[in-house]
Amino acid sequence: MQSQGASKTSVLNCIDLSNPDLHQSVSLLKQACLDSGFFYVVNHGISQEFMDEVFAQSKRMFEQPLSEKMKLLRNEKHRGYTPILDELLDPENQLKGDYKEGYYIGVEVAEGDPEAEKPFYGPNVWPEPELIPGWRETMENYHREALEVARAVARIIAIALDLKVDFFDQPEMLGKPIAILRLLHYEGGISDPSKGIFGAGAHSDYGLITLLATDGIPGLQICKDRDAKPQIWEDVPPLKGAFIVNLGDMLERWSNCVFKSTLHRVLVNGQERYSMAYFVEPSHDCLVECLPTCKSENNPPKFPPILCQTYLSQRYNDTHTDRSVYKKPQTSILPQNMF
Repeated sequence: MQSQGASKTSVLNCIDLSNPDLHQSVSLLKQACLDSGFFYVVNHGISQEFMDEVFAQSKRMFEQPLSEKMKLLRNEKHRGYTPILDELLDPENQLKGDYKEGYYIGVEVAEGDPEAEKPFYGPNVWPEPELIPGWRETMENYHREALEVARAVARIIAIALDLKVDFFDQPEMLGKPIAILRLLHYEGGISDPSKGIFGAGAHSDYGLITLLATDGIPGLQICKDRDAKPQIWEDVPPLKGAFIVNLGDMLERWSNCVFKSTLHRVLVNGQERYSMAYFVEPSHDCLVECLPTCKSENNPPKFPPILCQTYLSQRYNDTHTDRSVYKKPQTSILPQNMF
């Protein structure tokens, strides 16, 4: 078991989306992408009042009895509730699974629409309106606003990779994205890496970029060099009103490892913690292959081309519990006391 804790606090670059000096934003982002793959984004256009409301609605969901939440259990399209231990992100170091519960919300596509046949599209799983009034409307509005922030960040990334500013705006990319909001709740236990107990095990994200909003409770850590022995973990402090943005594996593939998708994990310290991760990926049919600006005769492509939907499906299936286990008695699979 890996026993290393955080040894220092990470200092991340901060990208101000209201900054008229685009060159400065590109420079800061490029440095962050080469160094750690993590940075803050501020002045993103989503008001603090609305963020507070989304967090309040998320909390109302997770405060529901387990029996109610299990009625909303995630389906084969990865929509809905995920119980504690449903996800195992770091099997080499984790004793069981992640001590967190979550809720997936994707792009809403009505049943019967041909698009709904695709792996990550379809109707969302929504609680009954009388259970949590206004919940669906709040989450749909947040999903919409967060996507605009992601598109703004992707434009800066495109320039940093010497691409046209609208490269990621193309229909096969963020024109029709797979965008997944995941609400997360960590109960107030205490993580212990030496015993394989983590809020979220060490992993890198799968897609293009992730926007993370937190409630101000610390817990996120990053490891800039996954091959170091021992691994050095750094705390990422929450920043009020900011998104913590990180790059995903798909962008690392696209950029031929020029930009980094960095290992990160969550350790909980006895405080209850809420966060919201917004995962942004290109469309199902996007072919992810080495960008023309990221290869040369001396630096040929390191990865074969792959369809976005194929890659994401593999990654989700690798880390989530088979849904059939939930047909067994709940008491045998769902811990009531995390630690």
